[in-house]
Amino acid sequence: MAPECAIDGLYSIKSDVFSYGVLVLEIITGKHKRGFCHPDHHLNLLGHAWRLFGEGKSMELVASTIGGTCIPS
Repeated sequence: MAPECAIDGLYSIKSDVFSYGVLVLEIITGKHKRGFCHPDHHLNLLGHAWRLFGEGKSMELVASTIGGTCIPS
């Protein structure tokens, strides 16, 4: 659920796009947004993904089951 839906009760097409992005992230990582825990920080799955993206380490997110089929460009 998009943050603005949970906090303000506002719903828009952007909320659907956000939710779809979370679903894709969960599929790619093989992890669930809810209950995600990383030993090095307190960030949730979205925060962790954003952090790795900012550091240029996006490929670390890809689940090992599909990692061998991904070729970084």
